[in-house]
Amino acid sequence: MAELAKNSAELNLPNVKEEELVPPWKEAWLSFTKNRLALAGLVIVVFFIVVAIFAPVIAPSSFDEQNLVERFKSPSSEHYFGTDDFGRDIFSRVVYGARISLWVGFFSVLGSVIFGTMLGIIAGYYGRWIDSIISRVFDIMLAFPSILLAIAVVAILGPSLRNALIAIAVINIPNFGRLVRSKVLSVKQEEYIMAARAVGMKDSRILLRHILPNSISPVIVQATLAIATAIIEAAALGFLGMGASAPTPEWGKMLADSKNYIMQAPWTLFFPGVAIMLTVLGFNLMGDGLRDVLDPKMKQ
Repeated sequence: MAELAKNSAELNLPNVKEEELVPPWKEAWLSFTKNRLALAGLVIVVFFIVVAIFAPVIAPSSFDEQNLVERFKSPSSEHYFGTDDFGRDIFSRVVYGARISLWVGFFSVLGSVIFGTMLGIIAGYYGRWIDSIISRVFDIMLAFPSILLAIAVVAILGPSLRNALIAIAVINIPNFGRLVRSKVLSVKQEEYIMAARAVGMKDSRILLRHILPNSISPVIVQATLAIATAIIEAAALGFLGMGASAPTPEWGKMLADSKNYIMQAPWTLFFPGVAIMLTVLGFNLMGDGLRDVLDPKMKQ
């Protein structure tokens, strides 16, 4: 830093003060915190993560504890969100359901990111027939509505929460693959990549040390938004009976089990639905904030 300031003085340039040099991560965080909606989304996401981690402490009872005497009790100080058709505490089930929804969202997107990024880098870097084959596979997968493709995958593998996670991961691979491919096509034309090739650097080293780090920013943004989509898709599969099975407190499954009691006990649908809505909203707001920070085109 001192040498930089000295060089600036010798060249009659303005002094560069050490405190004025803000690290990139700190600059990104400061920009993120200026976006109130993004900050609100982060608070919502952190809240549900904390709820999921400390579910056994927060929940007043077990999610599968039944008491038929207390069926369809309305919300009260004893049962904050009321009870369902088996007398189970809905508040406890919603709290434990946060674990399942976030688990499905995070790990399904993680699988999509790993395989989509790998295929996208290969297609964009090597091009030619490899790019054609991978791109056509992506086009075929994207030609189907995502929920129908997920239903098809679950129908093949069998209905279960694990298979629903796999199905959601599979249907999101093309989104990340095409995103990474387009980024790689532009990055590989940069001079430093051409210089690395000229000195004989191996392709694996170029991909891992240069291509991947410079292509990851849009993936982070897309992954944040994809978690919200994955939570909705998991809830949709659960609602259709192709995801979690009873008595697992998955929010979509809770909606499916309560749809016949909407007039008798509307709270059985209301609270799981609000939980889905708030979680998805949090990830969407946070994703929009990350896009504004990490995408150079969005910066003023």
